[in-house]
Amino acid sequence: MILTTGLVTGVQAATSDQNSFPQVRLDTTEGVVTIRLRPDVAPKTVANFLEYVKAGYYDGTVFHRVIPSFMVQGGGFTADLSRKTTRAPVPNEASETFGNVRGSVAMARTNDPDSATSQFFINLVDNHFLDKGVRGAGYTVFGTVTDGMGAVDAIGNVPTERQSGMADVPETPVVIRSATVIEPDQDTKP
Repeated sequence: MILTTGLVTGVQAATSDQNSFPQVRLDTTEGVVTIRLRPDVAPKTVANFLEYVKAGYYDGTVFHRVIPSFMVQGGGFTADLSRKTTRAPVPNEASETFGNVRGSVAMARTNDPDSATSQFFINLVDNHFLDKGVRGAGYTVFGTVTDGMGAVDAIGNVPTERQSGMADVPETPVVIRSATVIEPDQDTKP
């Protein structure tokens, strides 16, 4: 006799209906981006990101670091480059099997692997050197862009300059107007 506990393993969740994973819509000045989150791979990171989204934290923040053919980073600064206050960091959940490929969304952090708070980045290309085990702890990938990669590429091509002691800052702010959770029955198109 086989007893089931009702728990779903990571493998089972990964092979289940992808539409059951939470989705977030980022409405930016360069277009709308839809991200499918992966709590089966990075549960603490996804919970952290969703808390920020539901609190309206990302509304009015900017993509403050843009490096063509690499990544775009946002989620921590306002348009005047004021740093926003964050909650406590989450532990690194980088996976050797869910890596930094084009369109994946990962947490930004300092040299401390367990320092990620609100900032995230979207990979413009495959960046396997950011994966766990390649050069250390890696960067936690917690989602994938499912719609709007053209908007992400547009962000990746904006002219940048040095501002407030930071490099690679867009000359004209690329603002996240709003970040919202998409309800399962809600259309993902703008």
